[in-house]
Amino acid sequence: MKPEAALEAILFVAETPVPEGELAEVLETPLAEVKARLAAWAERLEAEDRGISLRCAAGGWRLYTKPEALPYLERFAAEDRAVRLSNAALEVLAVVAYRQPVTRGQIAELRGVDSGSALRTLARRGLVEETGRLPAPGNPAVYGTTDLFLESLGMGSLSDLPPIIDHMPAPEAAESIERAYFAADEPDREG
Repeated sequence: MKPEAALEAILFVAETPVPEGELAEVLETPLAEVKARLAAWAERLEAEDRGISLRCAAGGWRLYTKPEALPYLERFAAEDRAVRLSNAALEVLAVVAYRQPVTRGQIAELRGVDSGSALRTLARRGLVEETGRLPAPGNPAVYGTTDLFLESLGMGSLSDLPPIIDHMPAPEAAESIERAYFAADEPDREG
């Protein structure tokens, strides 16, 4: 079997990104040659406007469907199988991604609500995990994201996260929101 065909078969069945070194070892091929084959294959898939792409994410290579295929994949997938994360879980995931390592209490403090349920959901789905314990009263667990998180977002590392400042409101807008929020909580002082 040609090395390209073996490479294609391995990546077709891989459930997680496969590091280049592991591919070189399995194929009994020099690492430089495997890197070159992967890069050439990725370029070919892109140039041929295929429904899949080959990308390096979370420290390895994997085949992915292209974003343009989403409408077709949504129609293909059974609705009851498609499970999406709640807004609460997405908020908790963002806090963990940007603030890790972070405790459940710190997440709750940032969000203003208990986040235990959302955190358990994310851990059950393999997106976050307990990474240790703080040497503080109660030894609270600290959480961080997993390789599955990186893979799901197609990122090689956490440094690929967009800067959080790009997603924050301008200071004037934040002040306006804050004034409106606190004004609603103040009792009527007339009378």
